[in-house]
Amino acid sequence: MVRNNPNPLSGHIFDDTAEITIVELCEVCSIEVELIDALVDEGILEPIAGGREQRRRFPYSSVRRTRTVVHLQRDLGLNLAGAALALDLLDQLDLLDQIEHLRARLRKA
Repeated sequence: MVRNNPNPLSGHIFDDTAEITIVELCEVCSIEVELIDALVDEGILEPIAGGREQRRRFPYSSVRRTRTVVHLQRDLGLNLAGAALALDLLDQLDLLDQIEHLRARLRKA
């Protein structure tokens, strides 16, 4: 028997304007504030509001970047500089994929 559930999924949708506090970022990624400070110093993360206080906010995309760095450090043994380089390369690959996708759409049009 199938139940009629009027709300089968729940959660939040985050767009490019969504923000997260440094405390929330630490909680979501299970890391300490000191690592966030190091990621900012390395240029991996960029806070929306400057300073080193607990009220700093980051774009929600920082969650993905932070988790990726944690995995790169844990799984591949990369230091922060290596993780920053890997993220830059991944960003470039994403851009190239987007360009190729747009080119393919233009050819079809």
